[in-house]
Amino acid sequence: MRFYECAFVIRQDLPAQDVHKLADKYQGLVEEMNGKVLKKEYWGLRSLAYEIKKNKKGHYVFFGLSTSSDVINKIENDFKVSEDVIKFLTIRVDNIDDKPTLMMQTPSETKN
Repeated sequence: MRFYECAFVIRQDLPAQDVHKLADKYQGLVEEMNGKVLKKEYWGLRSLAYEIKKNKKGHYVFFGLSTSSDVINKIENDFKVSEDVIKFLTIRVDNIDDKPTLMMQTPSETKN
């Protein structure tokens, strides 16, 4: 199993409750195919750098995964087909850190 970090942006007009349901759907898909979600973070509704598919904002979700490349291909195909996911990025990493990402840390934690 390899480690991956996956961040995806969900369109702005979905309520946060539906965003969490969608994230749970993708988590279930990973676990169904014998992968593990080691870290799951909701980064909130944030402004996009540029407009994507008529969206100026988006709900950001982050996964830290331990899985095979087949699972990554499957969820990326689902992202491409989904009307709710407007952008995604998956990268392979050496390990998944236990600490929260910079997006989740308070300003006092980032000064260290």
